[in-house]
Amino acid sequence: MTRDRAVYRASAPVRLDFAGGWTDVAPFHDREPGVVVNATIELRAHASVRPGGSRYLLHSDDLGQTADVWGPDALSADGSLDLLKAALRRSGLGHCELRTRSDAPPGSGLGSSGALDVALTAALDAARNRCRAPAELAEEAFLLESVEAGLPGGRQDQYAAAFGGFNKFTFERGAVTVQPLEIDPDFAAELARRTVICYTGVSRVSSRTIERVTAAYERRDTAVEKALRMLAIVATEMAAALTAANLEEVARLLTANWIAQQRLDAGMRSEEMALLELAVSAAGGLGGKAAGAGAGGSMFFIVEEPVRAVRAAQEAGARVLPCRWAHEGVIHG
Repeated sequence: MTRDRAVYRASAPVRLDFAGGWTDVAPFHDREPGVVVNATIELRAHASVRPGGSRYLLHSDDLGQTADVWGPDALSADGSLDLLKAALRRSGLGHCELRTRSDAPPGSGLGSSGALDVALTAALDAARNRCRAPAELAEEAFLLESVEAGLPGGRQDQYAAAFGGFNKFTFERGAVTVQPLEIDPDFAAELARRTVICYTGVSRVSSRTIERVTAAYERRDTAVEKALRMLAIVATEMAAALTAANLEEVARLLTANWIAQQRLDAGMRSEEMALLELAVSAAGGLGGKAAGAGAGGSMFFIVEEPVRAVRAAQEAGARVLPCRWAHEGVIHG
């Protein structure tokens, strides 16, 4: 295979947001510090690019969509594989074949679009013989989604996918501080064993919820302002609880975060999520929250007895996803 037909691959992990999500979304962090604590898990978004050819061949294995496009308007947004087109526009790479897939289910709330942003950016960088540091890669991936593709959201997903592991991120006036958290290995193993990730099977469009919450914050809605500040406080406490290997405190803070999160928007907790919470709580759940923006997607819980909790979640209609920590962020090849 000649070099111009080589295949360049990259993958990036999704995340569990333990606390502070929403405080990484503008305009909150433009006015006051946002804090997010998250950890990546071994469910990855994958991208591969083969430069060359006479057109763009685009494939999304998850969506079951393929586009074969050429001409001056080939990469214009038209509702079909627009994120892939945006990545190609931003990269400046010429004709190629681009393929993506994700290990996480669509609309899971696990930050899979942010992980895909990072995987796409890294694969296209490799095809152009470019390599970025994790922070630069995360910023470029964020700009791909928020500016080039025009999708509102925060930065935590791209930063988690680029860095990997357990991290505390501080967002303030455009600057991002990354603090890797030192987690006791035995505690990390116990935390993974006692964490049950539940996909409700109902996808959500997080951008709509984000638009409502940001609009409320812009008009100085007192309840929303207080909830966002509480989320940043809980995130700082969560970082301390994780590094102290305090499982009960981690569980309590998950619930505290979820209570504050629900104050942001009336549609934050779907009917499926409410039923799932009741089922897992009755089966020994110690604490839990929505993954990501909420309003559907996934929830995750710290539980007393995993087998019992998994059975209860499945009986409530959820699909239980594996919890294995990803210690590496973006990976090439």
